[in-house]
Amino acid sequence: MTKQTVNEAELEAVEQVSAEAAAAEESEAAGRKLDAQKAGARVGLTSDEIIINGGRPLKGRIEVRGAKNLATKAMVAALLGKTPSVLRNVPNISDVRVVAGLLALHGVLITRGEQAGEWRLDPSNVEVAHQADIDAHAGSSRIPILFCGPLLHRLGEAFIPDLGGCRIGDRPIDFHLDALRNFGAVIEKLPSGISLTAPNGLKGANIELPYPSVGATEQVLLTAVLAEGQTELRNAAIEPEIVDLICILQKMGAIISMEPNRVIFIEGVPELRGYDHRAIFDRNEAASWAAAALATKGDVFVGGVEQEEMMTFLNVFRKVGGDFDVHDDGIRFWHPGGALKPVTIETDVHPGFMTDWQQPLVVALTQAEGQSTIHETVYENRFGFTDALVKMGADIVVYKEGLHDEARRVKRREFEQAAVITGPTPLHGADIEVPDLRGGFSHLIAALTAEGQSKVTNLGIISRGYENFIEKLRLLGADFVYES
Repeated sequence: MTKQTVNEAELEAVEQVSAEAAAAEESEAAGRKLDAQKAGARVGLTSDEIIINGGRPLKGRIEVRGAKNLATKAMVAALLGKTPSVLRNVPNISDVRVVAGLLALHGVLITRGEQAGEWRLDPSNVEVAHQADIDAHAGSSRIPILFCGPLLHRLGEAFIPDLGGCRIGDRPIDFHLDALRNFGAVIEKLPSGISLTAPNGLKGANIELPYPSVGATEQVLLTAVLAEGQTELRNAAIEPEIVDLICILQKMGAIISMEPNRVIFIEGVPELRGYDHRAIFDRNEAASWAAAALATKGDVFVGGVEQEEMMTFLNVFRKVGGDFDVHDDGIRFWHPGGALKPVTIETDVHPGFMTDWQQPLVVALTQAEGQSTIHETVYENRFGFTDALVKMGADIVVYKEGLHDEARRVKRREFEQAAVITGPTPLHGADIEVPDLRGGFSHLIAALTAEGQSKVTNLGIISRGYENFIEKLRLLGADFVYES
């Protein structure tokens, strides 16, 4: 079976399972069985390994669809509406299928539209899901925590399983739980997860986040829009995906205003309707392919990308020695020849340099002449992927307690790490295992850059955030063996 056939079949399976879940109301036991089967069928997109013959420039055009970090949250937002929602430009990734499975477990009917990447979500029959079925999704995504507010509004209760996700940091959910308590939620921690109720309904609150967390900001937005009264959120995240989510909620009838200094005001409304929205493009995937073009001395046109949301990355890309052209339908990234230059980068919240951008770029920096320094201030365990690069010949030293550097501005958080990359170092093929989503794609870039053959295993993690990445490698002329 080809890769394309697998994707089509799995998308059709989402529609079929959603319809079956709706019909299964006649038999509670049958419904639970169908949903559990669906949950298990959604996780895998790819086989476990790929063998890459490196040293070949990537050249050609690929398309990037909607952002993982918006599409999944927009699907959750559909729970808030009284009428169906239509989400366009949805990427075919496993995180989307996990959320679709969770929505179906709660009675949301999901169907695919006429256009590729178009999903219709009907929340007319939202219901309580069984904990055993929700548990089937535990560990596959961190999105379930965002179901809390919408489910409390619709059903008066919610259950959240133990959360999974990439092993890049502690990612505590205390910010989420504290915010929900401020709205009036009663939280009980159970061995299998967290149970929430709202015996007196949810009321607007004044909330200040200790850190401008994207997830906690989304939690407040999804809860405040139907909470009684006004909510003031201070120290909010303002990423483009957050702004796009606010646009979706406004289309649904919400009243939300963004003020200076990371302040967001939300006036609760009695009810919301469905939305029709095209998801913003995936900045992280776009930057990953750009880094791949630079590392392999290639030339890649990334369709569907817009300049404004990429400005910080584009500045660094140019400083390193890459070049780009902005077009109406995307951005062309290429290596113009000559030596790449070292840089000093500090990851930060928007509008700073994204933590998800540094991992793919590190591979290109192994080919720069001189010493580059990356200060990671967002996640405390994000340099684990460099072990494989060192195995392949890179000169990278990680400082777990951070590194004093006169070129940077200020120390951002109590925890941080730093990586010093000295180049250029030729990379050679090796057997490597994907550790997390962005680190995994970085390993693909390293294998494509290296001379000789590499075997990359545990590919399923990459499918969480990169749509059809095997087919895109083919389109760009990569030399590899992959059995789907």
